[in-house]
Amino acid sequence: MAESRQIIHVDMDAFYASAEQLDNPDLAGKAVIVGGNPKKRGVVSAASYEARKFGVHSAMPMSQAIRLCPDAIVLPVRMERYAELSQQVHAIFENFTPEIEPISLDEAFLDVTGCTQLFGSAEKIGRAIKRQIKEQLGLVASVGIASNKFLAKLASDLDKPDGFVIITEENKQQILDPLPVSRIWGVGKVTEKALKSKGVNTIKQLRQAPPQVLQGILGNQAPHMLRLAQGIDNREVESNREAKSISSEETFAADITDKDILLSVLLNQVEDVAQRLRTNNLEARTITLKLRYEDFRTITRSTTFDCPTNTTKTLWQQAKDVFLKWHKKSAGPLRLLGFGASGLQRQGTGQQQLFVEPEQQKQKRLDKAFDQIRSKFGHDALRRGK
Repeated sequence: MAESRQIIHVDMDAFYASAEQLDNPDLAGKAVIVGGNPKKRGVVSAASYEARKFGVHSAMPMSQAIRLCPDAIVLPVRMERYAELSQQVHAIFENFTPEIEPISLDEAFLDVTGCTQLFGSAEKIGRAIKRQIKEQLGLVASVGIASNKFLAKLASDLDKPDGFVIITEENKQQILDPLPVSRIWGVGKVTEKALKSKGVNTIKQLRQAPPQVLQGILGNQAPHMLRLAQGIDNREVESNREAKSISSEETFAADITDKDILLSVLLNQVEDVAQRLRTNNLEARTITLKLRYEDFRTITRSTTFDCPTNTTKTLWQQAKDVFLKWHKKSAGPLRLLGFGASGLQRQGTGQQQLFVEPEQQKQKRLDKAFDQIRSKFGHDALRRGK
């Protein structure tokens, strides 16, 4: 039963920006924006809480972010450094449970149900994780604890930054009911507007709305949304030991239609996933783009390779091709974009080319060099050709 599980969601606060402040203490307390070059249609990858006060958020065009916060310190993405810190955070998780589901470099679900007899309650484990991240790495995490993934993630977001919230079976409805319906996973701006037009503004009102009203707006998603409004979510934590895919996705604060901005976001996601594949000595045979429209309709587009790979150039070329085919036929405002790699296998263990092409060897060397240079000089020190 979902009610018997003990799930922790750990979310690193303003992770990329916090990493920059960690490595350069002079940046502490200052507005820091991490992202691409504003002169090259770069986008915001992360913003410190000092910058967020000015309205800066991820996936915003960097030029707009600078207009909102002209005194901000703008830094390039250093994905290799963030991945290194993410691995150190993950090592702390492994001190308590092997049941870990990374969502991205800066957040993960942990199932500690089977570990409470050894380490104490989920609350005790959550506080220990939060404390070790602070003491060992100098970073701040927000932690949410609940009986399922939906509530745990919601809890971690309720008191950011530096939050620690526990949602129980006894208090879950008290916490959920006053929240806006947009807090329900999958309720975007269009759906929220439609619900509000029927007087459904809060989760409590959604929970109590006539079934025909919900069906008319949410369609076949109505039962799922109603379960979430009741704090019910039976999905299990998918342990990284049996990972079937590695992915990176982003929900935008405002819907994005600009093709170049979306491609910039996608490139960052491809580079993130490619680096994680190489770090874990994995290759992928299939890539998938996840695209969610403003009305929260979600589609996926995939392609599969003859031979598995983890080279960034190959993954990017295929991802860009899939994206452009989608854009030509079905373009529309997106509230979420994601990139995933699946069909995973250990590097060199599956079907391989009989003769390794010099170009492939060259790309592997370039990946290694790019990772090293970005680690030292930043993500924008070198750019791959599109």
